[in-house]
Order: sequence, then structure tokens, then C-alpha cells
Amino acid sequence: MTALRPQNSILSFRTKLFVTIMIVVSAISALTLYIVENRATVNFERELKQEFQYGLAALHQSQQIRHAAILERCRALVKKSRIHAALEDNAIDLLYPSAREELRDVMENPQDSSSNAGLHGLSAKFYRFLDREGRVISPPTDIDIGQLSKTEESQLSLPHTPATPQLGYLGRDNPTEGDELYEVIAMPIVSSETGESIATLVLGFAPMNLDALANHPALRSGIDTNGRLYLTALSPSASAVLSNKISNTQSGPATRNSQRVEIDGTPYLFFHTILNPGSLFPAAYEISIYPLADFLFRQRELRWQVGGIGGLVLIGGFLISRFLATRLAKPVEELAFDSANNFALRQQAEAALETTNRELQRSMRFSADASHQLKTPVTVLRAGLEELLAEPHLSPRQCDELAALVHQTYRLSGVIEDLLLLSRMEAGRLAIDFSPVNLSHLIDGWLDDLGALPDPLALKAETDVPPNIYIAGEQRYVTLILQNLLENARKYNRQNGRIHIALRSDETQVVLTIGNTGRPIEPEAQEHIFERFHRGTAGENIPGYGLGLNLARELSRLHRGELRLVRSRDDWTEFEVKFCPSARPCLNKVS
Repeated sequence: MTALRPQNSILSFRTKLFVTIMIVVSAISALTLYIVENRATVNFERELKQEFQYGLAALHQSQQIRHAAILERCRALVKKSRIHAALEDNAIDLLYPSAREELRDVMENPQDSSSNAGLHGLSAKFYRFLDREGRVISPPTDIDIGQLSKTEESQLSLPHTPATPQLGYLGRDNPTEGDELYEVIAMPIVSSETGESIATLVLGFAPMNLDALANHPALRSGIDTNGRLYLTALSPSASAVLSNKISNTQSGPATRNSQRVEIDGTPYLFFHTILNPGSLFPAAYEISIYPLADFLFRQRELRWQVGGIGGLVLIGGFLISRFLATRLAKPVEELAFDSANNFALRQQAEAALETTNRELQRSMRFSADASHQLKTPVTVLRAGLEELLAEPHLSPRQCDELAALVHQTYRLSGVIEDLLLLSRMEAGRLAIDFSPVNLSHLIDGWLDDLGALPDPLALKAETDVPPNIYIAGEQRYVTLILQNLLENARKYNRQNGRIHIALRSDETQVVLTIGNTGRPIEPEAQEHIFERFHRGTAGENIPGYGLGLNLARELSRLHRGELRLVRSRDDWTEFEVKFCPSARPCLNKVS
């Protein structure tokens, strides 16, 4: 048969191969470019964060130095003798006049700007005293202690006299110079007699220039307190965004991690941390922002570069894919040609297989139907023969002949039952209802039944059967297996022969061995003994139909076991059948 070359199929395959290779090349290229871009972006972000962290580190170092200097000055101030004398003698009216002389050096002098500059912002803008209850002691009006409104003074009050220095921040509305923020230090004054805190000195220091302390041109820093952000060069809307960001994180734990935030359409790297944890004053947060415009520009530039490289890679991948598809399609063309030539032969084989399958199914149905239909006439025939046998006027010879016919009907019924059982197994309609079966008890029962039958051969039965060996199976079918093996061992024996039955078990299987003396099975016939209706030369003069071993093997397989001929030579034939132990999975696989 000559087949046409399937050009359309080959072209379709070549196109699919080309598309597949192109997809693979594109995926690998895209993945590689993605990894390159991702690593470059990560490096950019790492550099940016390092630069950001360096600026924050410089800012925090400057703040720590300044705070240490301020605290040292405040500790020295609260030890002044005049202040202690006014408080311990309860001369509150002399407190502020006495403190004016003691605090003259720390208070800022507006006429001496150069002196203040030399102190690096360590000069106080105002001071107040708090009593034992943490309330502001009202100062006299004729003493210059720094101007504060009543509302601002009330913000200096504390719930009680602190035992340790407290840090806070006070915001002021300055109509001429804009909003101002003062750093407030509350230093407890300890009695030299009792060692208890008897009052508190509160000093407000000049506003901090955080941008100058950061020593970084792009970094902007400020402080958020009482829901208000003090950060220079920032619009009200931007301040509202950052204040809202802070309020959303105040309920959680304090953090020093940076995150992105968009202010007036511009992305920034945003950082905040609490400045006065555990303070009696309201919480204050340091805010720092770093613009990301330069970083995003570099990122877009990198993406354009990666995109250009990716386009070149895809063009190269297109050319390579076309070459590989053409090259790899040639063997497929030959395969398609051979496949077309063999297609008709395969269709013929499939048609023949279908025909054979239908014939087999028809044969199985015929066997089952025939066996089923034969049961009724055999039963009727046996009943008629038994009625004739009961007639009183029959001669002894007629009785013997009728009895023989009745016996043949029983044999014919047995054959029909075996055929029906085999048909059900072949059709897959026989299911085993697994339950524990005492195989030792079945063997003992069958030996008793055989001992009650006439024994013209004078056989001797030997057993090696432990008590109470249980297998997984259905008792009536296990009984049928045992019946066929024992009847064969009895029928095919010799005069004064013997039958040996052994049973052994372990965790995975139970093995039953049945051996008998007698004429061995010819070697060329051993491979056919399990075939249906097969009878060798050893059974020429022995009654039977050749169904017993076939039926026993099929039932053994349904029990997840196997029946096999172990040996047959030198006046000895031995069969072995394996079962699954009860209540355990069948682990052995017998071939």
C-alpha cells in the first residue's frame, strides 16, 4: 500500500515546533532579563537605603550629643543652692527671683548672638518650675523667664513629679516667623534632706535645625507631636499625609523601618521613630523623608536598557527557533511518512481485534447461557430417573443401570455448576466477600469426609497442619479449591499410596501444599494442566472433565493468591496454593 505524503500535517507540525521553541526561548530570555533587572533594582535600592541610613545616622549622632550636653547642663542647674533654699524653706515667692541669678548663664541673650552660636543651641528660651503635683508654679510678671501663653504653660504640666528627666516638645504659633518647636527638658529637683523629688525644673531650648544636623542635602527631617508635624519646606497637604501615616502606626510597636510614601505626587522614602518613649509628655516622633525621584529615573533608564536588550534577544531567538524547527522537523517528516503507510495496517489490526473481542464475548455469553439452560433439563431428568428407580417391579440389573444414570446426572450438574462459575469469573461478575476463614478447620473436615468414602486404593493421609490458621477469603470458594486439590490427590494416586498435606504461614502469606504418590505428569503436559478440559495420559481411565485445576487456579487468583505445580516426578506430584493472612494486606505478588 502506498500512502500520500502528509504535507499539511508536516507543515502544521513544523509551525507548532517553531512556536514552541520560540515560546521557550522567549520565556528563558524574559526570565533572564527579569532577574538582571531585579538584581539591578535591588542594588539601587540597597545603595539608596544605605545613603538614607548614613544621613539618619549623622542626624541621630548629632541629636545624641546635643541631648547629652543639655541633660548635663540641666543636672547642674537643679543643684543650685538658691533654688534648693527657696523650695526647701517653702519660700515660693523667692523661687523665680533666686533662679534668675542661677540660670542667667543658660538663658538665651538676644543681644549676644555670637555667644549663642557658640553654645550650639544649648541656651534655653524659657524655664518654669512645677510643684509636687506636677503643676506649673506661676511666675512673677516682672522677671524675664521666657514668654509663654497660659495655654502653652499648661502643656508643661505633668501628672506628677517625675523621678527621672523627661523629654517633650512644645509647639508655638509665631505669627512673624512661622511655627516653632521647642525641646522641653523636665529635670526633677531632689531634696538634699529627704532625697525626694520636691519640684521640677522645665527648660525649653531653641528649635533644632534637623536638616542641618542631618548633613545631607536631600534628607528632610522634622518632628510630629500632638498630631501636628513641624517640618520645613513642606506643604500643608504633605504634612497631613505624614501625620496620618504616623497616627496609623502609633497603635503598633515602635519601628525604625523605612517605607515608601507619596507626597504631592512625588514618591519619598519615609522613616519615623519615637523620640521620647516612656515620657510623661505627649509622644513625639522624628520624621525623615528622602526623595525617590532620582532612583525612579535610574530605574526607568535601566528598564529601557533591559527592554532594548530583550528585543535583540527575541529577534535572535526568532531566527534560532526557525532554524531549529526546520532542522528538527526532518525526522518527523520521515516518521509521518512511515506512519501514513502503517495506518491502514493498524486499522485492519484494530478491526480484527474488535471482531475477536466480539466473538470472545459471544462465546462467554453462550457458555453462561448454555450452562444455565442445562440445569433445568438435568434436574428434570434426575427426578424422572429417581421416580423410575422407585418402581417395585424393577429387576436388579435395571436398578443398577438407573442408579448409574442418576449418578451421571449428578456429575453433569457438577460440570454445569463449574462452567457457570468460570463464566462469572471471566465476565468479571464474581466478587469475593473477604472474611476470616479457618483453613485448618476446613482441611480437617475434608479429611474426615474423604475417610468416610470407600477407599479401594488403601491410601494413607499425612498432615502437618497447625491449628487455627486463618486466611482472608470466602469460605465456599476456599472449600472448592481445597476439594478439587484433595480429590485430584486421591483420584491420581496408586495402590497403598499416600497423601501429604502441609500448611505454613508468616506475616505476609499462608502456603498450603498438597502432594500425592502416583504416576507423574509428563513434562510436556505440565504446562497445559491448568487449561480448561485438558486431560493428560495419566487421567485416561479416571473419571473427570478437566475443569478442576482450572477452576481452582482462577479462584486462587481471585483470593489474591496463586496455585502452581511444584513438581511431578519420581512417583510424587505436589501442588502449592498461596493465600493472604486474615486481617492483613496481601503483600506477596505471585507470578
